[in-house]
Amino acid sequence: MTASAIRLDLWLWYARFYKSRSLAAKAVRDSRFRINRRIVSKPSQQVKPGDILTFPRANEVCIVEVVQTGERRGPAAEARALYKDLETAAASG
Repeated sequence: MTASAIRLDLWLWYARFYKSRSLAAKAVRDSRFRINRRIVSKPSQQVKPGDILTFPRANEVCIVEVVQTGERRGPAAEARALYKDLETAAASG
């Protein structure tokens, strides 16, 4: 059973956007993360399915929709099931 909401830093780690939870937390504190267009700077901010996340990663801006909160940091295929990449969908559509 998955939780209805989860900490942003934990979700980013589960979804394999960052190699560690502490790196995810630092990125949220240091960068301009948005949840549903609202700027957040606290790693403890809760995200839930349906939320749209916008954040910088390397030299690009990621726009993803949270599909599931997840229960663990699993293999890459499991991590990809936690989100829908809206940037790729917009580029191809």
